[in-house]
Amino acid sequence: MTLTADDLQWFGKSFGAIVDNIENVIQGKRRTIELATICLLSEGHVLIEDVPGVGKTLLARSLARSIDCSFQRIQFTPDLLPSDVTGVSVWDRESAHFVFRPGPVFANVVLGDEINRASPKTQSALLEAMEEKQVTVDAVTRPLGPPFMVVATQNPIEHEGTYPLPEAQLDRFMMRLAMGYPGREKELEMLETHAYRSTLDDLEAVVDAADVNRMAEIASEVFVADAIKSYLVDLAEMTRNEPDLLLGASPRATLFMQRAARTSAATRGRDYVTPDDVKDMLHPVLNHRLILQPEAQMRGEGVAGIIESISGRVGVPGARTGV
Repeated sequence: MTLTADDLQWFGKSFGAIVDNIENVIQGKRRTIELATICLLSEGHVLIEDVPGVGKTLLARSLARSIDCSFQRIQFTPDLLPSDVTGVSVWDRESAHFVFRPGPVFANVVLGDEINRASPKTQSALLEAMEEKQVTVDAVTRPLGPPFMVVATQNPIEHEGTYPLPEAQLDRFMMRLAMGYPGREKELEMLETHAYRSTLDDLEAVVDAADVNRMAEIASEVFVADAIKSYLVDLAEMTRNEPDLLLGASPRATLFMQRAARTSAATRGRDYVTPDDVKDMLHPVLNHRLILQPEAQMRGEGVAGIIESISGRVGVPGARTGV
């Protein structure tokens, strides 16, 4: 597929329509909305981690409502079973054989609410779906149709009755986002717009599943110069050699940074990636993958500061052509 100006113009218009639509419900968080939408169009999954009541679930539902596609919500609890996520085979007396009943993971957008409240066994039921976009039950593998995105939420403050996500599952999320508290003016605006009923009820789809698939295809065709690829690898290697980090970025993280940077470039109407596109994606893609050394934690170091330091130390390529 060769990108044209019309392709990029349509992409930008559709991207803006999705973001504007969600912003009708969630005020003052445009950057977070843009990142969640970039994650969708980069065929990734997003983990939204923040305190209760700031709109984590509302963002996921608004994103799904903005697309004319299937949506399922899984409320993760300690007694949730893997079969409650993936589905189960049941005996059909009329046909005298087992019939598979698909679980809620068989949807285009899947909301995993309070994902850290389920047991590790149940959390792991999502691993195959998130990485390979398929589900295997009773030795039968069933594909998940595109688009497919998991939007998970968790509360970082409350730890009682929770099971921290293992690194293997965290690494499958393309981005981790935080909502944060709204500004004063936006919170006053919320008191007006959400006074009697949620504006989510009035939200209508602005694109369909086919549009999202086409946008993802356009983003995947954005050109990445060899110099930019080297820049991505240099950033990843720097995290692995950073003495203050116990765990650096995985090769999957490098791939995710490239895919997110491509989508970011397409939102700006460009058919090529620049170093600024990569830098814009560093924090949301890396912040949940890097683990600090205990000594660095005791000194008060933070992952965000280390990412900034690494970004400043890695040489930036000077041109698209690779010089």
